[in-house]
Amino acid sequence: MEAPKFLIADNSEFPEKIFILHTDFPRFLLDIETEEIEWFDDLEEEPDVDLETEIASLMEKAFDFFDREMDSYEDE
Repeated sequence: MEAPKFLIADNSEFPEKIFILHTDFPRFLLDIETEEIEWFDDLEEEPDVDLETEIASLMEKAFDFFDREMDSYEDE
């Protein structure tokens, strides 16, 4: 099965929270409101990869995904 890279997640224990789940490596859960991240994979810096830049790129993609999804709900 091929899973989407990003999913919107919520939970009845946190009714005011919306999360983005990233399913590819590195897997993480992002709290949209606070921008807190829970990493599910160990992040090891590789010599030729700027970890800070990679994380910033993933966060931008996650928020872009969220904005597109919210826009599509508003259009319905």
